[in-house]
Amino acid sequence: MKFKTKLITLVVAFLAAISFALPSQVNAANTDMVDTSNNNGLMTYDNYYDMLVHYGVKAVVQKVSEGTTYVDPTAKYNLASAKQAGLYLNGYHFARYTTVEGARAEARFAVATAQSAGLPIGAVLATDVEASEQANNSYAANTANNKAFMEVVQAAGYRSTIYTMGSWVGTKMSVDRGWIADYPYNTSWDRYTSHHAWQFRSDQQFAGSYGNFDVSQLYDDFFTANQTPSPSAPVTPAPSQPAKSNAASDTDYAQTAVFKPSTTVNIRTGAGTGYASVGSYAPGESVIYDHVYIRGTYVWARYLSYSGRYHYVALGVNGGESYGSRSSNAQTYSHTYYTVRSGDSFWSIASKYGTSMYTLAANNGKSIYSLIFPGESLYIR
Repeated sequence: MKFKTKLITLVVAFLAAISFALPSQVNAANTDMVDTSNNNGLMTYDNYYDMLVHYGVKAVVQKVSEGTTYVDPTAKYNLASAKQAGLYLNGYHFARYTTVEGARAEARFAVATAQSAGLPIGAVLATDVEASEQANNSYAANTANNKAFMEVVQAAGYRSTIYTMGSWVGTKMSVDRGWIADYPYNTSWDRYTSHHAWQFRSDQQFAGSYGNFDVSQLYDDFFTANQTPSPSAPVTPAPSQPAKSNAASDTDYAQTAVFKPSTTVNIRTGAGTGYASVGSYAPGESVIYDHVYIRGTYVWARYLSYSGRYHYVALGVNGGESYGSRSSNAQTYSHTYYTVRSGDSFWSIASKYGTSMYTLAANNGKSIYSLIFPGESLYIR
C-alpha cells in the first residue's frame, strides 16, 4: 500500500514536470476564423451563428475571386449572412499571376469583385498564393508579384496579406507577417505567433454546415480591425404563396416522361412560383419526372433529385405556352450530362442536380479543385 502510494506520487510529480517543460499550447489551436467558399455552398445566418456561439469563431474569410475572370458565386450571400450573425468580415483572392502586371490585373479584379460582394472597405483582402503557377516561379518573382498585388489592394482601401503554406515561407517567397497554413494541428502548437494567423486544419466540420472547413487561430487583430460587428436577425422574407386558383383547375396525375426545356426554367421546392428557387434547367438539358401538377396558372412536373428530395419545374402555362417538349420514352435518357456555362462551379452544378460536388468531380475524373471550362460536358449519372 505504501509502495503504491509512493508510485502514484512519483507519477504525478513526473507528469507535473512534463507539463512545465512542454509549451503551453499543446492542444488544438483556437478556432478563431473560418474560411468559406463555393466549396461549402451558401452559408446561412444560422450556420455562422452556430459557429460563433458553439465553436468560438469570430471572423470569416470568404473567397471572392480567382485569376481575372472567376467570381465566387457564394461571396455576396455568405458575407451578408456572416455580417448578420455578428462575425468580422474578410475576403481572399486565389492567385494565378506569374508577373507583376498580371498581379496588378488580378488585384484590380479582386477589388472590384470584393466591393460588389459587399466586403467593407478597411477589411482584409488577402492573396492566396499556393497554385502551380507560383510553384514554378522563382522566389524573387513571387515576392515581387505579391508586393504588386497588395499595393493595388491597399490603394483601394482594403488591407492585404499573403496566405500560403508553411513550407513556402522563405523558400518560394518572402512573407513578413502572413496567414500561414500548416497541418496537422494535433502535433503543433503556436508555431506561427510572429504572423497574423495560423490555419491549423482543413477538415473542420460544423453541425448544420456542408463539407469541410479550413480554420485558423489569430495572433493579433489584423483580421478583426476596423469593424464593429452588429448582429441582427436574419433577413429572410417569407416567400409569397402561390396565387389561389380555380379549384376545378387544380389536379395532379402520375406520369413518367422526359421534359426538355426550350427556355430556362427554375427548379423549385414546391409546385408554385412562391416556393424557393434552387437552380434552373437550360435549353438542351433534360429531366425525367414522375408526376404532373396543374396549379392554377402553371403546369408543374415533379422529379426526385439525387439528394432524395422532390423538386419541381414548370412545364408551361395551363392552357397556353409550353416551356419545352415532353417525351414518354424516359428509358433513352438513362445517362445525364451537363454542359458547363460561365460562372458554374462544382458546387453550383451539384446543387442543381441534388448530388455532392465530391461525387460530381470524381465521376468526371477530377477533384473539387480542378478547373472546369464553359462548353465542357460533365457526366452527372
